[in-house]
Amino acid sequence: MMRASPARIALYVISVLVLVYLILPVLIIAPISFSSARFLTFPPPSFSLRWYQQYFSNAAWMQATRVTLTVALLTVVIATPFGVAAAYAISQSKLRIMRLIHMALLLPLVVPIIITAVGIFFVYAKVGLVATMPGLVLANVMLGLPYVVISVLAGLQSFDPAQEMVARSLGMNRLRSFFAVTLPQIKSSVVAGGIFAFISAMDETIVALFISGGQYQPLTKRMFTALRDEIDPTIAAISTLMTAASFMLVLLASARQKRSG
Repeated sequence: MMRASPARIALYVISVLVLVYLILPVLIIAPISFSSARFLTFPPPSFSLRWYQQYFSNAAWMQATRVTLTVALLTVVIATPFGVAAAYAISQSKLRIMRLIHMALLLPLVVPIIITAVGIFFVYAKVGLVATMPGLVLANVMLGLPYVVISVLAGLQSFDPAQEMVARSLGMNRLRSFFAVTLPQIKSSVVAGGIFAFISAMDETIVALFISGGQYQPLTKRMFTALRDEIDPTIAAISTLMTAASFMLVLLASARQKRSG
C-alpha cells in the first residue's frame, strides 16, 4: 500500500482548510435561520421554522422575491441569445476588432462593481430608468452577459467548425447550419452560461442599491435595508434559501458540462 507523501498530505490539509473557510458562513447562517430567538444568535437556543413562515407570509418579502425572479429570468432570456451570438462571432472572426469587442464584453467582470453601479445610476438618471423593471433587467443583462460569452466560447473551443462548413456546403445558410449542427453540440455550455447569468442576476446587490426602488426592489436590496433597520433571523432564512438555490444551479451547470465533456 502506497503511503502519501508529506507534500500531498499538506496539499490535502490546505484544501480542506480552504473549503472550510469558504463554507463557514453557510454553516453559521443555516442554523441561525432555524433559530427560535428574536435576534441573530449562534448557536440557536432552540429550533423553529418561524422565520421561514415570516418570510413566506410577508407581502413585502414576496414582492421582492417576484421582482428578483422576474429580473433573473428576463436576464437569462435576453443575455443568453446575445451572449451566444457574440461568442460565435468572436470565435469565427479573425478581425482585430473582435478582440476589442471580446475585451469590452468582459469588462463587467474586471471593473469594480461600485464603479459600474455609479456609472449605470448616472446614465439611468438621465434617461429615466431608475427604479424601473426595464432598468434592472438591462443592468443585469450587462452583468450576466460575460458569463454566457465565457461559457459558450469554452464550448466552441471543443467544437470542430468543419462540421458546420460541411452543412453549409450541402446548401444550408449560416444561420440554419448553426442551429442544426453547432448549437446541439454546445447546448450544455449555453445552458451553463444561462444558469450563471441567472445566479448573477439573483445575487446582485451593489447595482440594485443604486438603481432599484419603490415596488421594484429585489431581495438583495430589501435584505440590505432590513439589516440596516432591524436585524432578525428572517434574513438568515432568505440567505439560506438563496444559497441553496445557487448551489443547486451550480451543480446543475457542472453536471451538464461534465456530460458534454
